[in-house]
Amino acid sequence: MDIVLATRNKKKVEEMQRILNGMDINILTPDDFPSCPEVEEDMDTFEGNAVKKALAITKCTNKIAVADDSGLEVYALNGAPGVMSARYAGEDANDVSNIGKLLNEMKNLPDEQRGARFVCCIAFAYPDTPPVPPLIKGGQGGVITFFGFAEGSIGREPRGRMGFGYDPVFYPSGYNMTFAEMSPEEKDALSHRGKALEEFKEYMKVHYPEYKEI
Repeated sequence: MDIVLATRNKKKVEEMQRILNGMDINILTPDDFPSCPEVEEDMDTFEGNAVKKALAITKCTNKIAVADDSGLEVYALNGAPGVMSARYAGEDANDVSNIGKLLNEMKNLPDEQRGARFVCCIAFAYPDTPPVPPLIKGGQGGVITFFGFAEGSIGREPRGRMGFGYDPVFYPSGYNMTFAEMSPEEKDALSHRGKALEEFKEYMKVHYPEYKEI
């Protein structure tokens, strides 16, 4: 089975490939289909963006597509950066500028008000109506969605060189290391994306037993 990961973010592709390793599937990306368009993430929810990307890629490739939309929600900032996580510091933002803006906006917050969570929605889109009912409720039409969450808090300065995005300032609950200080395997076991992809893997095992882990 071919599955197209609906992202050109190389770090996301690497992480998703690592988590899905062992499944009897062939992973492709939009780079394998040069005619596929860039999909604007202009919806107001993670699910909306993930579904939009998955549907666009499955339509373009006529293959099953798996799309991710994820981000950071800081409770004291009313859920910001949220769906704007990748563009928090502007359209040309990068990880450094996004983290800088976040830390500046939180500089006066005490430790007990620095709670946050990472959110991930994985959308699994079929070229046509799925042949079996979804294991997880969600999605629309030929799309099924899976969610993962990672609770934690925001530090006061970046720490660590692993990961990407807001990983250097995110401390998962119960740990005194940021995601960026953890090994990829340690992060995968705790991360929002890891949890959402595990839900997806369980779906595959139940409804496509021929593609179970090898």
